[in-house]
Amino acid sequence: MFQEPTRLNPGPYPLLIVATMTVLIQDLSTAGGVNAWMYHHSIDPPRTWSSARTWCQQRYTDMVAIQNQGEIAYLNQMLPSNPSYYWIGIRKVAGVWTWVGTNRSLTPEAQNWAVGEPNHPLEDCVEMYVKREKDTAKWNDERCNKKKGTVCYTASCSEGSCGNHADCVETIGNFTCQCHPGFLSPRCEEAVTCDALSVPQHGRLQCHGSYGPSRFNSSCRFHCDLGYSVEGPEWLQCQASGRWDHPAPRCQVEQCAALKPTSDRLLRTCLHPIANDSFNSTCAFSCEEGFELSGQSVTICDHAGRWTAEVPTCSVIACAPISPPAMGNMTCVDSLAPFSFGSSCSLTCLEGYTLAGSHTLACSASGQWSQPRPTCLAVRCIGLKVPPHAVLGCQDPIGVFSYGSTCTLHCEEGFNLIGSNTTQCLAQGRWSGQLPVCQAVQCSVLSAPPHGSLSCSNPHGEFSFSSRCALTCDEGFQPNGTAHTECSSLGSWSQEVPQCLAVQCSVLSAPPHGSLSCSNPNGEFSFSSRCALTCDEGFLPNGTAHTECSSLGSWSQEVPRCLAVQCSVLSAPPHGSLSCSNPHGEFSFSSRCALTCDEGFLPNGTAHTECSSLGSWSQEVLLCLAVQCSVLSAPPHGSLSCSNPHGEFSFSSRCALTCDEGFLPNGTAHTECSSLGSWSQEVPRCLAVQCSVLSAPPHGSLSCSNPHGEFSFSSRCALTCDEGFLPNGTAHTECSSLGSWSQEVPRCLARSCPLLVTAPHHGWMNCSHPHSSFSYASHCDLGCSEGFRLSGTPSINCNTSGDWSGVMPTCKVVQCEASWLAGLTASPLSLNCSHPRGNFSFGSRCRFACAGAYSLNGTEELLCSSSGRWSAALPTCAEVGTPLWSAVLMYSGAGAASLAVLLCAVGAGLLVAKRFKKKGIMDEDNSFWEERENPEF
Repeated sequence: MFQEPTRLNPGPYPLLIVATMTVLIQDLSTAGGVNAWMYHHSIDPPRTWSSARTWCQQRYTDMVAIQNQGEIAYLNQMLPSNPSYYWIGIRKVAGVWTWVGTNRSLTPEAQNWAVGEPNHPLEDCVEMYVKREKDTAKWNDERCNKKKGTVCYTASCSEGSCGNHADCVETIGNFTCQCHPGFLSPRCEEAVTCDALSVPQHGRLQCHGSYGPSRFNSSCRFHCDLGYSVEGPEWLQCQASGRWDHPAPRCQVEQCAALKPTSDRLLRTCLHPIANDSFNSTCAFSCEEGFELSGQSVTICDHAGRWTAEVPTCSVIACAPISPPAMGNMTCVDSLAPFSFGSSCSLTCLEGYTLAGSHTLACSASGQWSQPRPTCLAVRCIGLKVPPHAVLGCQDPIGVFSYGSTCTLHCEEGFNLIGSNTTQCLAQGRWSGQLPVCQAVQCSVLSAPPHGSLSCSNPHGEFSFSSRCALTCDEGFQPNGTAHTECSSLGSWSQEVPQCLAVQCSVLSAPPHGSLSCSNPNGEFSFSSRCALTCDEGFLPNGTAHTECSSLGSWSQEVPRCLAVQCSVLSAPPHGSLSCSNPHGEFSFSSRCALTCDEGFLPNGTAHTECSSLGSWSQEVLLCLAVQCSVLSAPPHGSLSCSNPHGEFSFSSRCALTCDEGFLPNGTAHTECSSLGSWSQEVPRCLAVQCSVLSAPPHGSLSCSNPHGEFSFSSRCALTCDEGFLPNGTAHTECSSLGSWSQEVPRCLARSCPLLVTAPHHGWMNCSHPHSSFSYASHCDLGCSEGFRLSGTPSINCNTSGDWSGVMPTCKVVQCEASWLAGLTASPLSLNCSHPRGNFSFGSRCRFACAGAYSLNGTEELLCSSSGRWSAALPTCAEVGTPLWSAVLMYSGAGAASLAVLLCAVGAGLLVAKRFKKKGIMDEDNSFWEERENPEF
């Protein structure tokens, strides 16, 4: 609470200054209060602790949560005196004193207990002594079912007051955001930033952070390129202090061990792109001519600081060992090692063999002999050609067709040997004799039988071994045995040649009423036999009368039957049936038929007919005609749909009545023409569909039109609401063809006036609503709390147009008369005033004191009451022994001067504050004209 000490000094123009300050105060009072943490209290009725908290939570945020000693002092000053004191938002939970609004335990530094309190184990709730002579503003534990005053608050902290990284801390009339570690800015939405990290040479940097790179809690990982290793910590994290937890590392190249030579004949060439014997250094190895490398020819220093291969060695190149050829000799000279680079060998053959290849071999630097190893070959004879149908078998002790080889010839089965069967390869390279030949075995000569011919194949000569002959009989003839024969290896045929016999057909017999006549040139009923059928008088064959036996053993035609003469096929007329007798077959000579009509049909002539010998009927077949019913016509608002299977309005005709949309038949809608020529039902009428009966709602009336009957199809009704009421839906409805109204009849609801959310500030509101909340005919009475006066109408009504009859009034604080300040003169009197609701208004307190050798005459403190009067008369200062009228004159002069200076200072301060307020830079924590209470009860 702001308290401005006022000292009265004499000065010029006191009345002008008072007038100026009055204008400034009135101007500033219209600017309103700061929408921040507000206190609210209630003492009537008194409540238990639980009901007090429920009352606070229903209307405001919660019970008051005291944050500091300044807030305690403010509440003690702001709240009116109450004999039963006030509940605050502290309660014992599980044996611990807890702020119920935040569910946090009461810390020792926040405690404000009265002396000796708390002092009872069953007293779980806390009250605050307000304006008590002893232990004022202190706390006391009390039973929770006691009834006391209620103190609530409306929090300035809301869900969006601070960011997700801060705690919102309430202050009087405002709030502050207490940032979590690592966050800055007024709403703690900005994370602390660390210095940006540099990417190391030969490396990479990967950073991840929820609040952006190089910000609080972000982490960075250092990676080195292949062949480099991290020298230092691999991970760095941005701390809440804005510094990284470690210095940035470097990337150091990997180093391999120096290579050592293994042989004098080893040659080495190395490349070092980065540094000697370091990552990517490459060394190539080779040997002098005639020596070979044992190991890898190249080694590389890899990314792990290891050579990919060991240093190789050099060894003399060796050729494959050789031996003298069979039937030969070999002599070698070795300069370094047997069969190695520089060695040479000479080769010769034994008598009787010849050398195939070079006589001298040398081992080269590539490890290969200069020539392939030669061989010693025996003398060969020319190759033998095997005659046809013969098999040659040879023994070759040295080689194929070589000296000493002996060959024997054998003929295949079915062939005879002509000549000697053995020959030998001589030392001169020729054979001892010529090879013999093989001749096929002969069979006897064959001839074809009558009606047949032979076809033969002779692979080795006519009628000789393997000759094959096949017999083919003439058309219509078949062999009486196996048709194929073959000449065997013994000179005999496998089968005798068979005879060709005529093909047989099946035996024929004459059908009833007929006889057969046949000719048989090759045997009865055999190939080329012919037969003819002759039918008795009155019968005709049902097919070709002649047939012949074919070469396949089948007759060219089946023997037909002899059938009676046919009349035309009769069929029953529609809706009739035929009954026939057929002595020689259906609809044939002498067949008789009678016509019978179905129910509901009658024949139009003679019903009997007979098939004559000429194949014609004695009478034509009659028709069956349907029985007729009377003609039908459709009723009004309807139409007939008829099906006439046998003619219009005749037997089996069916008619269905279809009423127009919105109409229904008053009887069975279908009728049918019976077999007696009468309809099954009379045609009904079409009547309009009925809807439910409507009634007008309260405060309304209905007006209806009924073209087809009351509340029936196409009836239309309109709702008219009384003055001050409106329908809550569509006012028109119509009876549909389905018998339902297009809309339900709406209700007539009272017109709504604008919602009155709260009573006037520092006032109350009592409303009655005969129809609904804040609607037509609603009446509200308004008044002000103690110490305030109503400015405006004391009651308003919601009229028929939905408007309030007057403007919401306001409650202005009661002012105490302070014109006596202008009449004060110079005086040793000093004045110190506090104004919780405005200068010299309800609740203002002024304390007086005299300086020096002056004494105070009158009450030391004056209070502005709710009636606008000071609690006592103005005191004066008088010198000891000074008459009263002199002290009054001195006081008045000094008072006027002091008041002028005071009002000038206050006015200037308020004017500056207002200008800053308009610019949005006024500090709400220092706003001393802010309202601090909202007694809305």
